[in-house]
Amino acid sequence: MFRKASLYVFIIILGTIYFMIILDTAFSFVEREGGKTYIVDRKGMRWDITQAESIGFRPEKFQYGLGKDAFTPLDDSYLSDDITNIPQNLRILGVEEGSQAQAYSIPRLMSHEIVNSRIGSKPIAVGF
Repeated sequence: MFRKASLYVFIIILGTIYFMIILDTAFSFVEREGGKTYIVDRKGMRWDITQAESIGFRPEKFQYGLGKDAFTPLDDSYLSDDITNIPQNLRILGVEEGSQAQAYSIPRLMSHEIVNSRIGSKPIAVGF
């Protein structure tokens, strides 16, 4: 009985994700104005694709992304200098400048994709 209930929950979740994807692209559209071509995302942000269209790309075939500000960056308040209990096979992204270095855990970056951080007094943005 548990397996059957789990299957139903999985199907509902999968259907919800599919529906959200359909809605997301339904709210993105191509707009032409003043000789320019734009893709407009679901938040109303306009992306000028006039040049791409002029060399033969079809705007209706573009894959629409999530748009600006879709990911919340990590900042230093989420990071730690504690190096105890770090798994041996942990994947990291490293940044080095001079004698200073920072390491960022890939699993931690996967849901944020960017970290606003510092090396010494220099602000940096680390993207994954």
